[in-house]
Amino acid sequence: MNVWQAQMDLGELAKGRFEKGNPTFVAKRLAESPAETIRLMESVCERENMRKALRRVEQNGGAPGVDGMKTTQLRGYLRRHWEKIKASLLEGNHKPMPVRRKEIEKEDGGVRQLGIPTVLDRLIQQAVAQVLQEFWEPTFSDFSYGFRPGRSQQMAIEKARCYVEEGYTHVVDIDLAKFFDRVNHDRLMSRLAQRIGDKRMLKLIRAFLNSGILVGDLIEEPGEGTPQGGPLSPLLSNIVLDELDKELEKRGLRFVRYADDCMIYVRSQKAGERVMQSVSRYVVRKLKLAVNEAKSSVSRPWRVRYLGFRITRIFGKTLVVLHEKSLRRFREKVRAITARDRGRSVEALVRELNEYIRGWWAYFRTGKSQNLTRPLNDWILRRLRAYVWTQWRLPRTKVRELLARGVHSNWAYALGNSRKGPWRISKQSPLMQALPERHFTQTLGLVLLG
Repeated sequence: MNVWQAQMDLGELAKGRFEKGNPTFVAKRLAESPAETIRLMESVCERENMRKALRRVEQNGGAPGVDGMKTTQLRGYLRRHWEKIKASLLEGNHKPMPVRRKEIEKEDGGVRQLGIPTVLDRLIQQAVAQVLQEFWEPTFSDFSYGFRPGRSQQMAIEKARCYVEEGYTHVVDIDLAKFFDRVNHDRLMSRLAQRIGDKRMLKLIRAFLNSGILVGDLIEEPGEGTPQGGPLSPLLSNIVLDELDKELEKRGLRFVRYADDCMIYVRSQKAGERVMQSVSRYVVRKLKLAVNEAKSSVSRPWRVRYLGFRITRIFGKTLVVLHEKSLRRFREKVRAITARDRGRSVEALVRELNEYIRGWWAYFRTGKSQNLTRPLNDWILRRLRAYVWTQWRLPRTKVRELLARGVHSNWAYALGNSRKGPWRISKQSPLMQALPERHFTQTLGLVLLG
């Protein structure tokens, strides 16, 4: 029995006490049920919930936390220690370990600081998130798309496109400065306590928020923020920003939010400036968050990058197209993978390239992006031909390889002894004959766009 079914069993819906968005419906009723059989922490530790969480953690993989344990070791660890772990959770005594700090570069410059929990804490966070998701999901805004089941970035950008098509041709982009690092713990816990009556659950979430960050040999206790990198952080961020969603809905504004990226669509520049001022004031004063004024703006949709896309009008049609920065980022990544000084086998190179291409194309696959597939595929193949040419190194090796692949001897000797660089050689027809597209796709298993 899941939590939502439990709510149904309690008869709250039948009594008319629950309506979508009604904050008076509280999960405390579950924790205080007469038979005490429906408790949040018991739901977290329930066998099927934990199995689902374990599969998710193993599937996601990821780097080890501060204890060095890998996801592949977690199942065996649980076989030996699960009863002790379960007891500590049910008694409200589980103490999470500090998260390990990891910095990754952001596309627009700077770094994003991640907090990597141990795999055991990732498991517990995932199990908690699965239970709490059923509480909050029915009450979240219809205009929130991030980290929610059945919703995606593509749905968010399509909603934005519809706004523009309806005539809302100015966009208010309010940038929340270091949102995940600035979440106020007390406000978050107060909001959670409105629906959670199981004090063990509240204590556990507070413990995750205060577990600290290991930097070198020291543990930092920031006192605010929900470190990115754990399964619970996305849900907590949605709970925090749901308050903003409800405020924007109350004002009758057209908006789309994905995680901390929120765009508000209005009909004029003047209206946009007015909305920017009032919403920024609400974010700072009410939500206790910071607004990055340098990155916030009122602009036109075709000048703004949102979730890697931009919205434009072509021949009277409102379309979603790939943003130039996203295309540039793709090329930079492929260049890095196929750099000719890497010294990896072409087979290993193709495997790495496939992983990136699959993920990138699954996200950026739009009708307009289809026009880019052939030029980009030709460019990728040329990069690979240049890489293989560099691997052949010596002129006699190049001549031998060309001859073996059916290139005429005159062309093989001329090309093999040429002083032109690999990139110029890569577009020569003899090399394209020796290394056709099917060599990479069929023999090496290269995945191309489209």
